[in-house]
Amino acid sequence: MARRTTKNPPPDDDFEEHILDTNIKDEMETSFLEYAYSVIYSRALPDARDGLKPVQRRILYTMNDMNLRPDRGHVKSARVVGEVMGRLHPHGDGAIYDALVRQAQPWSLRLPMIDGHGNFGSPDDSPAAMRYTECRMAPPAVAMTASIDEETVDFKANYDSRELEPVVLPSAIPNLVVNGTTGIAVGMATNIPPHNLVEVVQALRHLVKHPDATLDDLMRFIPGPDLPTGGKIVGLDGIRDAYEAGRGSFKMRATARVESVGRRKGIVVTELPYGVGTEKVVERIKTLVQGKKLQGIADIKDLTDREKGLRLVIEVKNGFVPETLLEQLYKQTPMEDSFGINTVALVDGQPRTLGLKQLLEVFLDHRYDVVRRRSQFRRDKKADRLHLVDGLLIALLDIDEVIQVIRTSDDSAAAKERLMSVFDLSQPQADYILEMQLRRLTRFSRIELEKEQETLRREIEELDAILADEGLLREVVSTELGEVAATFGTPRRTVLLESAGNAAVTAAASPLEVADDPCFAYLSSSGLLARTTTDELPGSGGGRSKHDVVVSAVRTTARGTIGLLTNRGRVVKLDALELPTLPASANDPHLSGSNPVSEFVSLEQGERVLALTSLGTEGPGLAIGTKQGVVKRVNPEVLGRDEWEVIGLKDGDEVVGVVELTTGQETLCFVTGQAQLLQFSASLVRPQGRSGGGMAGVKLGAGDHVVFFGAFEADDAVLVTSSGSSTALPGTEPGAVKVTPFSEYPAKGRATGGVRCHRFLKGEDVLVFAWAGRAPARAAASSGAPVDLPEPTGRRDGSGVPGSQPIAACAGPVAARLATGAMEG
Repeated sequence: MARRTTKNPPPDDDFEEHILDTNIKDEMETSFLEYAYSVIYSRALPDARDGLKPVQRRILYTMNDMNLRPDRGHVKSARVVGEVMGRLHPHGDGAIYDALVRQAQPWSLRLPMIDGHGNFGSPDDSPAAMRYTECRMAPPAVAMTASIDEETVDFKANYDSRELEPVVLPSAIPNLVVNGTTGIAVGMATNIPPHNLVEVVQALRHLVKHPDATLDDLMRFIPGPDLPTGGKIVGLDGIRDAYEAGRGSFKMRATARVESVGRRKGIVVTELPYGVGTEKVVERIKTLVQGKKLQGIADIKDLTDREKGLRLVIEVKNGFVPETLLEQLYKQTPMEDSFGINTVALVDGQPRTLGLKQLLEVFLDHRYDVVRRRSQFRRDKKADRLHLVDGLLIALLDIDEVIQVIRTSDDSAAAKERLMSVFDLSQPQADYILEMQLRRLTRFSRIELEKEQETLRREIEELDAILADEGLLREVVSTELGEVAATFGTPRRTVLLESAGNAAVTAAASPLEVADDPCFAYLSSSGLLARTTTDELPGSGGGRSKHDVVVSAVRTTARGTIGLLTNRGRVVKLDALELPTLPASANDPHLSGSNPVSEFVSLEQGERVLALTSLGTEGPGLAIGTKQGVVKRVNPEVLGRDEWEVIGLKDGDEVVGVVELTTGQETLCFVTGQAQLLQFSASLVRPQGRSGGGMAGVKLGAGDHVVFFGAFEADDAVLVTSSGSSTALPGTEPGAVKVTPFSEYPAKGRATGGVRCHRFLKGEDVLVFAWAGRAPARAAASSGAPVDLPEPTGRRDGSGVPGSQPIAACAGPVAARLATGAMEG
């Protein structure tokens, strides 16, 4: 089958039809390949270097050209869209505005690139029209385009060859991994989840120092995605598959807890899976209820607002178990959803499926190239300037002769030639001297030029060193990545769970059907709660934990009650039966199948659980230490209500450590931010009632504060300290870590300043983390990933060694703490 076409008819009247026979199969193949090529390379797939599709890159580049920086006012989105469409993007305004809106939505991107003003929509609703909204660059977008005018990236012609646009942005942020992307091309698609910037930067900096690092090494820094909407990720096996081969999947779950709603129990949902809105959940629940496929729901209310965030309240009918109903909601509604990872991106102009290490390596290679080209550009600019300054200083030394040469010359061309001949100057130097203003002839100007000459020579030497030394170049890239994490990093939002656990089975049984057997309740460093089904102690074998550490553990019974002690000085009661049970085969305390604290109790903003207590009415009670150096022993007391305060805190103060004493003779320990350690016996603290405000525990210097408080038997204890800078964002710098036998520190009296426990290195001025307790110590990052600790050293006031990643929590052996009843957080 053929198609007849007329091509290029002559313009004169003697028109003779020119028909070319074309095979329709060949025409379809050619046209389809051209279309596929255009979609793959110009629309749907991101570049692995900056993580941007062409339209996104053009938007950020145009906004940078328009100088729409964070310190400037917002402009209408329509103005930006029109500028992008007119200059660079040969497609419609709808596609451009959709891309602009997505870069401004905090529930779509982990690190939004555009600061939107107006109605930019919601997970359920579309945004207002571009004529009603305003925008400007967000601070991360400035980092993405920084140094673009210093020849750091290549440029290409735009669609009509009248202007130039960047092939890729300098991208100081690992945008593809941090913000993820999604796109459907022809014959291929990409779907990459967002991650935490601080974790990604830690992995990148580790890869800079250790280029042969394995995937397991990198996953200690990046244990899994960190979704903008928070929630939980259940099951980590699919994540590892995706990190290794580029393809995998994981399940996302909403964050929900059971609360009292009026006279009924209710399920309160505070976080939904990525990409799921409340309207979609409400509509699905109503459909199931009307179809009689879901029973037990009395009412559903969407109380989401700007102040309190997402809050979906599902009231449960009397006689139904809320926990069982919650499991049904996970199974039948979008409250549990799956995310299929397909890491496809353009590398050297070709679409490739990449693993995690390959993604990071491509970004690092790009940053090496950007820093190298930037250093060469700056070096050339400074060399040109130094050349002019050298010539000007020559002229200033013989200024009278210079003036004489200029005055006796016929014209400027002759003056330039004579200057070049007499003073051995180059043409640029001679031109610069001729254009020099008379006010530059002062003595002060000469001093300024000599200082500038010295500064330029030093800066050129530094740039030459970077260009000549690959190791120094890598160090510059690593340092800049650390600055990016410190500037834009935020704490992890998504909780990672190895499995869903068997909470539904436990919740489905009523308390009368559950034997009141002995068990243990656990709190992990990342805020997960769980319990055992027997009195067998997980982790007692001393095996290395795969994930997380247990920071608090108490003995209880299956139908018993425990208390959660918070940094606000509150005790919140919780039935042990509500906690998910650990698998019977668990042999390390990583709490596989556990759930976050937020699912069991309602905490105020900024409030966190520090430890667990057995709520015993006998014994020496609790020891409490606060940020302002106050210590208190409170008598055991259990009230007939759900929560109560155990210490009266002053304004600005908070609890940093809580310990349940067993003998009353334990060693109490304070460690301050200025590296002062004070230890004294708990017997020196007089017990008080629950309304008491405590007494002076440690004497603090100006601007100092307590970073750790704990209690333990000091026979085999160790001290773990980590130093850093007070100006850095918490959790971004690994700092210098030191482990010291606790016996090296002498005891002092209560309310004294203690002794120095850590020597600061250059650039360090504060302890960012400290912990003391039974050896061997185990450390974890904020994500729960284990952190290696150095061997103990006998130098009590020595400095530390560079850490692999920031430490968020430390704990000793679980068995030892349960044996003594002490709990160090």
